[in-house]
Formats: sequence, C-alpha cells, structure tokens
Amino acid sequence: MSQPPLVLITGVSRGLGRAMAIGFAARGFRIIGCARSAEALDELTPHLGDGAILHRLDLADDDAVADFAGTVSRLAGAPDLLINSAAQINVPAPLWEVSAPAMANLFEVNVLGVTHVIRHFVPAMIARGSGVIVNFSSGWGRSTSPGVAPYCATKWAIEGLTAALAQDLPRGLAAVAFNPGVIDTDMLRVCFGDESAHYHDPEAWAATAVPFLAALTSADNGRSLTCPGH
Repeated sequence: MSQPPLVLITGVSRGLGRAMAIGFAARGFRIIGCARSAEALDELTPHLGDGAILHRLDLADDDAVADFAGTVSRLAGAPDLLINSAAQINVPAPLWEVSAPAMANLFEVNVLGVTHVIRHFVPAMIARGSGVIVNFSSGWGRSTSPGVAPYCATKWAIEGLTAALAQDLPRGLAAVAFNPGVIDTDMLRVCFGDESAHYHDPEAWAATAVPFLAALTSADNGRSLTCPGH
C-alpha cells in the first residue's frame, strides 16, 4: 500500500506556513515542518494528525539543516513537495539606513536558508526521480517599492536562483518560484500597518493555495507562478 504524499514546509510556525501545513494535512498529506519557535510548533502539532515531523530549526545554520534532513530521511524518506516559505522582511527604511547585520540576516534566511534546504533535501528527490520544489518569491521579487530594497533583493534572488535550479534538475523534477500574493500576515503588517486587514487572512488564502500547489507537476519546471485570486 502506497504512502500518502509527503510535503516539507519551512516556516510552519505562523502565517502562510502554518495555514499550508493544516491545509495539506486536511488533504491527507504527511507533514514535515520546521520553524524557530518550539512553542509554536507544539501548538501546531495537534492540527496535523499522526506522522507529522516538526523540528525547531534555524535555516541559516547549514549543519543543523543537514542534521534535520538526515532525520527526515530515516523517518519518512524524500519529500514529494518541498516548499521553502520561511522568510523575513526589513523594517521599511531607505537602503542606506539598513544596518549591515540586518541586511545579512535577511539574506541568511531568505536566500541562504533556501539553498541549505535544497542542498540537503533535493539529492534524495533526484535519487527517487520525482518531486516539486516551490521557492516562495513575492510581488517584490518581480517589482520594487521604496523602503524594502533588502527584501526585494532577496526575492529577486529567489527568482533567479529558482530559474537556474530548474535548468539543473533532471527530468521528473520541477522547481518553481511562487508569489503568494498580498496576504494579511505579520510580515505585511510591518509594511502596511492596519491596511493589512483589507487583505485575505492566511486561512482563506490557503484554501486556494494548497490545492494549487498540490497540483504542480514536473511539467511546471521553471515557471514563475502567482497564487490564483491573490
């Protein structure tokens, strides 16, 4: 009897990651998730059913990601769907006012964290010969606005990284860049404040996003996609 499909989601402790984890679990997927907050992971666990693997993890730590990948491989195997959704945003400011540590932190999570996950999980997907990698981009990965140059830089990097990754992958796999749209999350509130409440909440968004992502196949390799309706 075949196992249910396995989805790995980074940044599952809140916002879009949490909503996706619950949505995929409701569709029968086995869930692997990671986030920095152990408390938030403990709160999420009862919503995901049996067999979920949740792990406290700093994605900027390549060795820690390697250890996590080894654990997942032993317990569950290679993911069928790998979703790099964890990200941070800078407090809006002109680029010259953003400190070097703040800039470095954004790149460590938004770009290097994605590469760490790819480095340690994708080889098993390649060995199996199938799987889809979804790297979360943004509208600000395809356009720009004042005050968010650091975030734009990381998401434009994700667009290029994903397009090149798609060319590296063997037949049977896919990598796509995915713009989730404008959603009422903690990150959006950093930039939009109270205006964020005018947009869909993560749960309403996930009702559309989860089936859309679940339907991706190797035929989508190299595409730059946006969540329908958002």
